[in-house]
Amino acid sequence: MKNFIDKIFFRSNNLDYVSQSIKDLTNNTSAINIFEAINSFSSESEIRYVGGCIRKIINKEKVDDIDLATNLEPIQVCEALKKNNINYYESGIEHGTITAIIDSQKFEITTLRKDIVTDGRHAKVEFSKNWKDDASRRDFTINSIYSDCEGNLFDPYNGMNDLKNGNIKFIGNADIRIQEDYLRILRYIRFYLGYSKTKHNSETISILKKNIDGISKLSKERLLIELKKIITFDLLKKLSKDKISLELLTIIFSELKDFSIFFNPKSHVQTVLKEADFIFLLSLMIIDGTDNVDYFLYKFNISKNDKKRIKIIDDFYKNKINSKIFLAENMNKIFYYNGKQAVIDILNFRIIKSKKLELNLIELCKTFKNKLIPEMPIKANILMAKYKIPEGKMLGKKLKIIEREWVNNNFKISDKEVENIVKD
Repeated sequence: MKNFIDKIFFRSNNLDYVSQSIKDLTNNTSAINIFEAINSFSSESEIRYVGGCIRKIINKEKVDDIDLATNLEPIQVCEALKKNNINYYESGIEHGTITAIIDSQKFEITTLRKDIVTDGRHAKVEFSKNWKDDASRRDFTINSIYSDCEGNLFDPYNGMNDLKNGNIKFIGNADIRIQEDYLRILRYIRFYLGYSKTKHNSETISILKKNIDGISKLSKERLLIELKKIITFDLLKKLSKDKISLELLTIIFSELKDFSIFFNPKSHVQTVLKEADFIFLLSLMIIDGTDNVDYFLYKFNISKNDKKRIKIIDDFYKNKINSKIFLAENMNKIFYYNGKQAVIDILNFRIIKSKKLELNLIELCKTFKNKLIPEMPIKANILMAKYKIPEGKMLGKKLKIIEREWVNNNFKISDKEVENIVKD
C-alpha cells in the first residue's frame, strides 16, 4: 500500500521532459537489464535511479555514470544478477554496493541503508527497506532524488525545487552531515560552483570553516578524486569570481597558487583551456617557479605518467626558456624523446602564460597535434649487414649517434652521413 501511495506521489510531482529523459536512459542503456533482474527477484523488490544521474537529467546535462538504489540486500542483489547472467563484482559489499557490468558499462547498485556510526571518513551502516532512511543519509537535497525506470520521481527533501532555484542545501543539520564525511566540504564547493543561483548561506559557510580541519582525516586519494571534478574550465571560471569557494579550496589545497588565468581569459586562451584536461589545468595552478610542484607531487599520489607530464612543463618554466626553444627543430626533439603530449603541453603553457598573442606557437601546436612520431629508419640489422659492425657496445654507440643526428636534422639522414658516422 505504501509503495502504491509513493508512486502516485511520484507522478504528481513529475515533469514530462524529465520522465521522458529517464525512459530514454533506461531504453538506450543496459540499465533496463538491471531493472528487470532486480524487479523480478521478488514481489517486494524495487530498484531506482538515484543521485547524480537524476540530478543531471533534471538539469539537462550529459549522464556519464549511473547509480542505482535497491531495497534488496547485497547478497540478494548478487543472486538476482547471477540469475540473469549479469556480471558483477563486490566493489563495496560491506557498505552495500555491488557493481554490475554489461557491455563494459558499470552500474553501481547500493542497498538502502542508514548510518549507525560515522567518524568523518567511514560509516558503519545498517541496511534498510525504507527509502527515506536512505535519502536522509545523503549529503545535499539535490542528490536525494530517486526515480524508477518510468521516470516517476521520489523527492522527499524537495531536491528538484532546490536544483531549479540553485539552492545548495545540506539535508538536515549541516554540521552533522559534514562531520559524517568531511569530503562534503569539497562536494559543497563543486555543487555550489556547478548549480548555485544564490549567494552562499552565511551560516553554512561558518559551519564549513569550523569543520575544515577535518579534511586532514581523509585519504589523499579521496581528496584528489574530488579535486579532479572541480578542476574543469567551466567550474574554474566560476571559482575565480567566487571569493568564498576560492578561499575554502585554497585552505584545503594550499599548493593551488595561481587562478589569475581564469579571471578574464582572452579568446585564444579560452580555446586552449576548454580542451585542457585535469593535469594541464592543475599545472597552470601549481607551477610557479618554486618547489611547489615537487611538494604537491610528494603529497598526492598521482600516476607516474601524470607526474612526468607536470615535471616536463615545470622544468621548462624553471629554466626560463627563451623563445628560440620553440623553434620547430627543437620541438621535434621534445616530440621524439618525450612524446606528442609533452610538446602540446609545453606549447600551450607558453601560449597561456605569454603576455602577447604568439600565433606561430598556436600554429605549431596544431601541426604537432596531427603529427605522428617518426620511426628511426636505421636499425641495428642494417649496420650489421651493410657495414659489418658486430653486435655489442660499438653497435649501440653508433646507433645512438645516428639517431641523434637524424633527430637534429628534422628526422632526415642520408646514406653518406650514416657511412661517415660508421667510419668515424
